[in-house]
Amino acid sequence: MPRRPAAKQPINTPLQNRRKATQRERLLKGMVAAANHDGYAGANVSAVIGEAGVSRPTFYDYFDDRDDCFVAAVIDVHEQLLDRVREAVATEPPEHALTGAIAATLAFAGSQPAEARFLMKETLAGGPRALDARDQAIAETAKVVEDAFARAPGSTVLPDVPVAAVLGAVHRLLASRLRRNERSLGVLEQDLRDWIESYGQSAGKHRWRELMPLPAPGRSPYLPPTTLRAPPPLGPGRPRLSEEEVAENHRQRIMFATSQVVQEHGYTAATVSEITRLAGVDGRAFYRVFADKQEAFSAIHELGFQYLMATTAGAFFAGKSWPERIWEAFRAAAQSIDDSPTFTHVAFVEAYAVGPRAIQRVEDSRVAFTIFLQEGYRWPPAGAPPSRPALEAIITTIFEIVYLQARASATPKTAGLVAQFVQLCLTPFIGATAAGEFIDGQLADTRKPGKSTSRARS
Repeated sequence: MPRRPAAKQPINTPLQNRRKATQRERLLKGMVAAANHDGYAGANVSAVIGEAGVSRPTFYDYFDDRDDCFVAAVIDVHEQLLDRVREAVATEPPEHALTGAIAATLAFAGSQPAEARFLMKETLAGGPRALDARDQAIAETAKVVEDAFARAPGSTVLPDVPVAAVLGAVHRLLASRLRRNERSLGVLEQDLRDWIESYGQSAGKHRWRELMPLPAPGRSPYLPPTTLRAPPPLGPGRPRLSEEEVAENHRQRIMFATSQVVQEHGYTAATVSEITRLAGVDGRAFYRVFADKQEAFSAIHELGFQYLMATTAGAFFAGKSWPERIWEAFRAAAQSIDDSPTFTHVAFVEAYAVGPRAIQRVEDSRVAFTIFLQEGYRWPPAGAPPSRPALEAIITTIFEIVYLQARASATPKTAGLVAQFVQLCLTPFIGATAAGEFIDGQLADTRKPGKSTSRARS
C-alpha cells in the first residue's frame, strides 16, 4: 500500500495523543463523507474540514494535501474490510477461502455502506495514487485467499480463477449497487458462491489462476480494416470543404486528442488548452463542437464503445457453435483493445473520474456484453446454469482484467489472455474439463499456418 501519511507534530502526552488520533479519525471520516457526497473532484480540503469540523491548519498537521488524505482514508477503510476478510477466511476450510472473502465483503458493504461506497466506487475516480491504493488493497485481500489456497493439498478442489480480478469485479458490482442505494446486497452471496464453485478443479490441475498470458491466437479476420484514429488535419488556407465537414474534422480530432491527453495525464489533470494544442485547433473550434472536456470525453468514450461492441458482435455471429462464437468474439475484442490503447485507457481506467453519466455508461456497457453469454443457457449444461447476476460477474471480471492491463502498460497485451476470457465465459455453462479441451483445440488450430478462423470453418 502507499505510505501512511504521518502526523507532523511531535508526540506529547497520552491525552494529546488521543486528541490527535481523534482529529485524524475525524478527517478520514470527513474525506469519506465529502467524497461520497460530491465525488473525488468535490472532496477538496475545504469540504473535508467542513465535514470533520476542524481547522485548515489542523488538516495540514496530518496531511500534505487532499490526495494524501484521500489515500489515507482508502487505507483506513480497506483495513476495516481486511480484518473481516481475514476473520472469515480463518473460519472456513481452504477451498472456501474465496467465497468466504466475498461473503465478508458483501457483509461489510451491507453494514457500512458509506465506507464501502468510498472504497469500491470513489477510489476509481481518484487519479493514479488512489487507483494504486485501490489495486494494492485488492491485492492484499487476494493474498489472504491465496495463502489459504496454498495450505490445501494438491487434490483439493479450488476455484481455478484469477483471485485478484474476481475480487476487483466484486468491488465493481457492489459499487454499482451502492451507487443506486440498493440495500439487499446479501441476495448476491448465493449467486456469487455458486458461480465461483463452478470453476472448481483439483489444485494440481489449475491453469488459469495465475493470469499468465499465452501466445496470442492468430489475427482475427473479423477486425475492421482500420483502427480508430483521428482524421488528418486540414491543410493551410481556406479548406475546400463545407462548414459541416470542417466542424466534423475538428470534432474528431478533438475527441482523439482528448483520449491521448487523458491517457498521458489522467482525466482530472487534462485541460482544454492541452487538448486543443494536440488537436491542432483553437479554443473557439473546441467550444463550437463541445461544451467542455467532459462532453469531449463522453463523445470519444461512446465512439470507442460502439466500435468495440460492433467488432465483438460481428465476430460473434461468424461462429458456428456457441463456444466458437465466444472464442471469435473475445479474440476480436481483445485484439481490438490492443489496437486502440488510448481508448482502452479512457474506457477502462478513467471513465469513473468523469461523473455519473460516464459511470452509468460503463455499467451499461458491462450489462450489454452479457448478451454474448445468453446463448449458453441453451447449451447442454454441466450443472446448474449460472444466474443472471453471475453473467454480470463474468463480464465484470473480464473488464477488471482489461483495466489491470491498461494500468500496467500504455500498450496493453490483452490478446494473450483470450483463453482466460473464454474460460471465464464457458466454464459455468459447460464445465471446466470441456472448456479446457475446447480452448486447447482452438489454440492449436489457430496457430497452424494459414489458419485464422474457428475450427468449424477451417
